[in-house]
Amino acid sequence: MQGTYLVPLLIMLLSVLFYFLSNSVFKKAIARIRASIKERGVPFELMAWPFRLFTALIGLGALLHYTPLSTDLKELLRHALLIVSIIGFSWLLMRLIMVVEQYMLQRYPTSASLDEESRKIATHVSLARKILNVLIVLFAVSGVLMSFDTVRQVGLSILASAGIAGVIIGFAAQKSLSTLIAGIQIAITQPIRIDDVVVVEKEWGRIEEISLTYVVVQLWDQRRMIVPISWFIDRPFENWTRTSSELLGTVFIYTDYAIPLDQIRRELERIVAASPFWDGRVVKMHVTNTTDKSVEIRALMSAANSADVWELRCLVREQLIEFIRKNYPGDLPKVRMEMDQPASAAADEPA
Repeated sequence: MQGTYLVPLLIMLLSVLFYFLSNSVFKKAIARIRASIKERGVPFELMAWPFRLFTALIGLGALLHYTPLSTDLKELLRHALLIVSIIGFSWLLMRLIMVVEQYMLQRYPTSASLDEESRKIATHVSLARKILNVLIVLFAVSGVLMSFDTVRQVGLSILASAGIAGVIIGFAAQKSLSTLIAGIQIAITQPIRIDDVVVVEKEWGRIEEISLTYVVVQLWDQRRMIVPISWFIDRPFENWTRTSSELLGTVFIYTDYAIPLDQIRRELERIVAASPFWDGRVVKMHVTNTTDKSVEIRALMSAANSADVWELRCLVREQLIEFIRKNYPGDLPKVRMEMDQPASAAADEPA
């Protein structure tokens, strides 16, 4: 009787020892990997608990094989162990993919908005992780269900008579499938990427997150707009950083016809050249329209990104208005009126 329980006791002891040994090996391996790469902040610890669970399942599997239990109970425990193993292995894979994503994001940071390649890689990696997670969950659920003989038979029966059910499910899932396909299409074609500057529904913002079903746009005032991902496939929108972040900005000034245009042009060039927001590419001034009351002057300038062009436009607008107000106050837009005097009143005036 003692020999009957001695083997399971030894197996349990070996399982615990194997757990601690594997944990130690895991820590040493992670320390060596972290020392060999530049990205020290990669969260390898995310894999610790899934790895420990998987190690414990190996020990429990060996223990169950030598445990003197009834056949029915042993089969029940083996089935439960199989289900937990599928879940644990799926958990380990999902954490491994998350660690790989963090490694890639740290290797190609998106904080530098001018780096188009980094934003492209970040978008690919983020969407790839979400797609792989969905596939892993689907395979895990399928594996758990297929481990039950009754469910397997029911599944075969449903597949055999899935004519009407397939049509109903197809209509019900049409919107979800189209959204999922739109997410995959966004990942492949990339009309938008992480940190792109876009204008959606007349709102300016940056792409903060791209999932398989929706996109989070961080607006200029720190609000978040949640947009269905199919929206970027079905409707037109503005992407200010599709190929480059460089932009042209415009400022419109309305003045009187008597304004000296050369003086305004020289002042514009001086303002832009002294500004840290100008990238040195373009600074021009044109008269783009005239009316019966004023002249429309357009100032054109360039900047490295959307934030700089906004600041440069505001700066040019403020300083040009101040320059005209101080130096040419009489050349601001004005309304001229001429009043005809009656002939009798003119005759009564003294000579």
